[in-house]
Amino acid sequence: MESYKKIKTKNGIPRAIVYAVSILVQIVWFVVMLVFLQGYSSYVSIALSVIAIFLALYIFGKNMNSAFKFPWLILILAFPIVGLTLYFITGHSELNKRQIRRFNKVADWIRSLGETCSHEEGNFASKDLSISNQSRYISNVAHYPAHFDSDVVYYGEAIDCMHAIIEEVKKAEKFVFLEYHAIENSTYFLKLADVLEEKAKNGVEVRLIYDEVGSLVFINRDFVKNMEQRGIQCRVFNPVVPTINVLMNNRDHRKITVIDGKVSFTGGFNLADEYFNLVSPYGYWKDTGVKITGKATLNLTTIFLEMWNQIKQTDSVEAIQGFLKASDNARSFDNKQLVQPYADTPLDFETVGKNAYLNIISAAKKYVYISTPYLIIDDETFSALSLAAGRGVDVRILIPGIPDKKFVYKATKTYATLLAKNNVKIYRYTKGFNHAKQIVCDDEIAACGTINFDYRSFYFHFENGVIFTDLAPITSMKEDFIKVFSESEEATETFAQRSKRRNILYDNIVRLISPLF
Repeated sequence: MESYKKIKTKNGIPRAIVYAVSILVQIVWFVVMLVFLQGYSSYVSIALSVIAIFLALYIFGKNMNSAFKFPWLILILAFPIVGLTLYFITGHSELNKRQIRRFNKVADWIRSLGETCSHEEGNFASKDLSISNQSRYISNVAHYPAHFDSDVVYYGEAIDCMHAIIEEVKKAEKFVFLEYHAIENSTYFLKLADVLEEKAKNGVEVRLIYDEVGSLVFINRDFVKNMEQRGIQCRVFNPVVPTINVLMNNRDHRKITVIDGKVSFTGGFNLADEYFNLVSPYGYWKDTGVKITGKATLNLTTIFLEMWNQIKQTDSVEAIQGFLKASDNARSFDNKQLVQPYADTPLDFETVGKNAYLNIISAAKKYVYISTPYLIIDDETFSALSLAAGRGVDVRILIPGIPDKKFVYKATKTYATLLAKNNVKIYRYTKGFNHAKQIVCDDEIAACGTINFDYRSFYFHFENGVIFTDLAPITSMKEDFIKVFSESEEATETFAQRSKRRNILYDNIVRLISPLF
């Protein structure tokens, strides 16, 4: 058994504290100024009230989920000073129009250089029209094609998937792309970085993207410089600055590794020690991942290149085409099962991640098993789950037993209570924290990736996942679900009983404000 020494690193906790204090000071200053102005003149008070009313009307007319509208409407109209302050600081869930145009322009440009469609509609549609329609939705709306010449391997433990990543990176000949929400400069990442450095010395193009907020408490300011010195090109998504940042809601939550355009990985885990149970702040950490071999890796290559060039557009047409065409030499498979990696972005106002889940749930005939660390859902998702259970489908949802965020867990329990009342089975992973984000249905289709059943994943974050119909990984995922269910507490009755004695006012308040967190 391998053992690794945790190397001390001056992490970003002090930096995070400085940023938080800086933002808090500005919030307090803004509130004090508004209160002072309001008290100084009745005209100013009237003006603030008028601004609050117009802002409320603006929010009401926006094309956004009603679950976001109502908290802001109540807060702004009931408490104008606090409401106006918080909305202008944190209420924006999207980038400005210029940034959106630039992001979408880069994405369209890169997709135009790659494969536009790989459907084998005829034979596959005749097997299962609902799955074919699901795939067509992702192709038509998200623009990531389906593939029928690839293989999927499912890993029920993050550590096993991480070992597979390291072994595949050792085989890299042309390029390695990594995009992760959180990176910790310790243990397994350092082991991976050693391999990446060696590959870079041998002429392999190595690129790394990480999210600033996700990694803030894990790495220091010198991280990018150290990576560059090791030959690892590094880019930071949406860097944090010590000021009010209206773009904080949009984070890169993706987890992607691509090797030579032939092999790729995705799943729920980041490159930090707790995901591999080297540290255990929340009990045993349950996470999963998949390896994709074959031409379906093209989609994840495309997703990475989109983000790389959206942060800073530097690749030429020839470079992009070279990376994308690498998948042409990927190994082909004869199973003819669908494998379709895809991405979701908050910039197109199309909730692809949520809709991919809803399509699977709505088509379920026998069973649908879901794993999510957070369960904070909108009316559409609640209705789909309740309707499936109502028509006799065995609907099971696995949630954590030990929370990492207490308020979010309180919200999760309120939604679990309502679902349990509608015959959805709720399981609590009593061993620790369940972080896996996946769904399996009827032994026919499954999805794995980064998308939680919560508002942030559905509406705010840059996410990715993969749907597949290959029986082998589906069976592996289902068996893993059954194993984890046996290790968990079936809490359906507990939540159903809770619905009879719960504090309705408290639960309603929690559900009202939960989309804002």
